[in-house]
Amino acid sequence: MLNAPQQREEETQETSQPSGLLVNVPSNVVQSIRAFRVSDLQSEAMRLGQHFLYAHCAQAITRQQVLAAIAGAFQVPKHFGKNYESLSDCLTGMFYKAGEQPGFLVVLEQLPNTPKFDKEARENLLDVFRDAADFWGDKKIPFRVFFSFQ
Repeated sequence: MLNAPQQREEETQETSQPSGLLVNVPSNVVQSIRAFRVSDLQSEAMRLGQHFLYAHCAQAITRQQVLAAIAGAFQVPKHFGKNYESLSDCLTGMFYKAGEQPGFLVVLEQLPNTPKFDKEARENLLDVFRDAADFWGDKKIPFRVFFSFQ
């Protein structure tokens, strides 16, 4: 007699829901926002029961201002907005210690393109989010980041 296959432990609730806006997006990724709209991503996060973290960075010019915009938007303690290492600690350790997490959908909109926040600074910032995606991926928790540049 054939039995229905049992869902593996490492599968998240999300993988059992094959429909939706993010069906073709890996569960732990940092990518350009491309054709996605912020409002649609927010609705999808709500549908999936995940945290929606949004930071609009158009007014920022420097690395410090970008970090401050992200820390303020994510409503984390001010000391988490001082440098990339503290942001990384916030996105991983602080959130992990807060209890069971359903998943994260992050939008970083209008990252600046200025002499004080150049391509290297943007890549360093995105590396922090890539590391966080890897951290949460190891725990089988979705962590998707979408970004756009000015």
